[in-house]
Amino acid sequence: MTDVDRDAGPTAPSRRSQAKADRRRELLRAAARLIAERGFPGVRLEDLGSAVGISGPAVYRHFPNKDALLVELLTDISERLLAGGTAVLDRVSDPAEALGQLVDFHLDFALGEPDLIRVQDRDLHSLPDDARHRVRQTQRRYVEIWVDVLRRIDPGLDTTRARIAAHATFGLINSTPYSAVSPSVDATNGDPTRGVLRRMALAALLADSA
Repeated sequence: MTDVDRDAGPTAPSRRSQAKADRRRELLRAAARLIAERGFPGVRLEDLGSAVGISGPAVYRHFPNKDALLVELLTDISERLLAGGTAVLDRVSDPAEALGQLVDFHLDFALGEPDLIRVQDRDLHSLPDDARHRVRQTQRRYVEIWVDVLRRIDPGLDTTRARIAAHATFGLINSTPYSAVSPSVDATNGDPTRGVLRRMALAALLADSA
């Protein structure tokens, strides 16, 4: 075997693997957009293939069925939120600063991933029972990060009220895909969405503090 042959061996599979991973990400982005527009029942795998320029049967190389695609979308959302919230706690010790960074992180997600937010809000019930249970568990862990920070700011705040405040804040921020005219544009370009939501979120979160 020549040096060229030896070099070519691992390269070709690597390129194929990368191309497959890129296609999978493209399919997930298209799925988020289509499901956000039509709802999960209104999207077929054939529609998804058409959206990315491949045949319907080719989609099955990446996802065995439509349920598997939704599971990956919604599992990814919950895991990314949990990872982001955990990262805030790992790098910030002051609870007031941590709360501000949690709000900023959630705003970044909602403004940057409006399709995913809409899919999560509307189609979570379409998940198979076991997947929905896993997603709910991950979501609860994310909520508890916020609860912990709120109770560190105000030790007199009970857990139930802290959870209510956290969920209310998620509802406020997650309404962005439905209400903002141009959620991807920041205030410097004439869209005050982020600044308004940040102030309202912090005010709501701290309103029940002593």
